[in-house]
Amino acid sequence: MLRRNTRLRREYLYRKSLEGKERQHYEKKRRVREALEEGKPIPTELRNEELALRREIDLDDQDRAVPRSIIDDEYAGATLREPKILLTTSRNPSAPLTQFVKELKVVFPNSQRMNRGGQVISEIVESCRSHEITDLILVHEHRGQPDGLIVCHLPLGPTAYFGLLNVVTRHDIKDRKAMGKMSEAYPHLILDNFTTKVLHT
Repeated sequence: MLRRNTRLRREYLYRKSLEGKERQHYEKKRRVREALEEGKPIPTELRNEELALRREIDLDDQDRAVPRSIIDDEYAGATLREPKILLTTSRNPSAPLTQFVKELKVVFPNSQRMNRGGQVISEIVESCRSHEITDLILVHEHRGQPDGLIVCHLPLGPTAYFGLLNVVTRHDIKDRKAMGKMSEAYPHLILDNFTTKVLHT
């Protein structure tokens, strides 16, 4: 398992270095394109490569015009497989934290809750990787109140920490019977008229 993780890390770093080179090449083409459109002279450091860059600019279509990061793109495989999310808590969770995690299980579709017990984080992450879990959410508390979420996208990250303030769960609402049963429908994302990188993946 250690060799596999080392190999995956090495492959990730190699692909990231290739993306850096592609980004530099894209910047060169962008500067040449801007100079040609504005009628300005080509920058002196790019004059040796001008002919090759012009040829590439002519051959580029809209899909290849902007370099895309496939490695860190969490949405690249979104249509291929459903995300699997594991929810767990800090050690010895209080009753309010356990209730909060139960509610989070309803909020995140296709998630499962796990009692942490005496497991170390590294063991949990290795277990998630071996069972093809895409995201790990760890919920922290302070004196019985949930105060933080750590969201880790597996297998290689990124990881984010979110602070929570004044958490009110459904269990805390007095008239929750009037609200009815909590919907378990999957959320829908509407991406019309978006121009960010998310749209182009």
